[in-house]
Amino acid sequence: MAWDSNQGYSSSSPRPQPPRRSPSMLVPALALLTLVLAALAIGGAVYFYFRDRTPVHDPNAVPRAVTPRGDLTDLEKSTIEVYNNTRSSVVHITTLVNVSRDSLSLNVQQVPEGTGSGFVWDDEGHIVTNYHVIQKANAAQVSLDDQTTYPAQVWGVYFDKDLAVLKIDAPRKKLPPVPLGTSNDLQVGQKAFAIGNPFGLDQTLTSGIISALGREIESVTRRPIKNVIQTDAPINPGNSGGPLLDSAGLLIGVNTAIYSPSGASAGIGFAIPVDEVNHVVPQLIRSGKVTRPSLGVQLASDQIMQQLDQKGALIMNVVPDSPAAKAGLKPTRKDSQGHLQLGDIIVGVDDTKIESVSDVFSALESHKAGDTVKLHILRDGKPTDVDVTLGTANS
Repeated sequence: MAWDSNQGYSSSSPRPQPPRRSPSMLVPALALLTLVLAALAIGGAVYFYFRDRTPVHDPNAVPRAVTPRGDLTDLEKSTIEVYNNTRSSVVHITTLVNVSRDSLSLNVQQVPEGTGSGFVWDDEGHIVTNYHVIQKANAAQVSLDDQTTYPAQVWGVYFDKDLAVLKIDAPRKKLPPVPLGTSNDLQVGQKAFAIGNPFGLDQTLTSGIISALGREIESVTRRPIKNVIQTDAPINPGNSGGPLLDSAGLLIGVNTAIYSPSGASAGIGFAIPVDEVNHVVPQLIRSGKVTRPSLGVQLASDQIMQQLDQKGALIMNVVPDSPAAKAGLKPTRKDSQGHLQLGDIIVGVDDTKIESVSDVFSALESHKAGDTVKLHILRDGKPTDVDVTLGTANS
């Protein structure tokens, strides 16, 4: 404490003083107050302006006059014609699976599994679609353009080409076949149309062009499907099995797959060419299976050939009495000391170079049973040629 002659002892600390507001602190406060008052004033003015005003309706309002348009363009007319001429040949396929109501019940009922598209092949009720559309189903139903629905029987499938034929019992007049075209003279840039049931929306038409030819996709059996048509006509889930048409409304392919990171159309769709379809479908109708030319050999996987650092197709086994056995082809075997002796390695079929197992299947596709092919092989590291008359194998 310090002594003050007038007041006695006092604190050595300064006496508390009331806070003082500087002019710089008052300016923002005044500005904010001004803005608040201005907003209240404007809001009040708007309120009182509209408070007693009600909308005045016009009892004489009528629809606007329609502006007449000219004729449709030739392209529009031709697109409409393609759709109208083909829509009755395109079907909606609903697949069904069997489920039990509970784990202890034997009461099994069929519930929808998925949907896809297809088209009428002939007036006898044969319907063409993709194999993967019906792959997981126990049964299927086919809905026609007039919304009538028929139970479908699986008539035949060809896994390697992702094709299937269904059969329905419907009146012939309800079964107009899709007009058949060809795929061997298609050109990149020509118009293409797809009709199907994307996302279950039946009879949907999309259009685009043929973007590329000679593409390759993988079937459900992991074997390649070659010479596939690429199109940018939008194809979405549910379009599978539907027809791809040219500008004349002729069938040129079966919509099969899309390339899409999102699962929806990204402008890259693929269709099995109609020439391949026209080769497969009659066989499925006749016997429910496809007869392929066969060598009668079992080939090593491509992974084994990579480990051996060898190109070609290694013969692991030769089927007794097969074309390969009759031609003297050598299988892989072990010698008396247990050492592995590689069999013949196929490096060519006629003029086609062979570097993998799929190359062998592709090279044989252009042949039929009874044809003779020249195999170029490596036997004990030495090249030689062997003529083989092809047999048959069912798929």
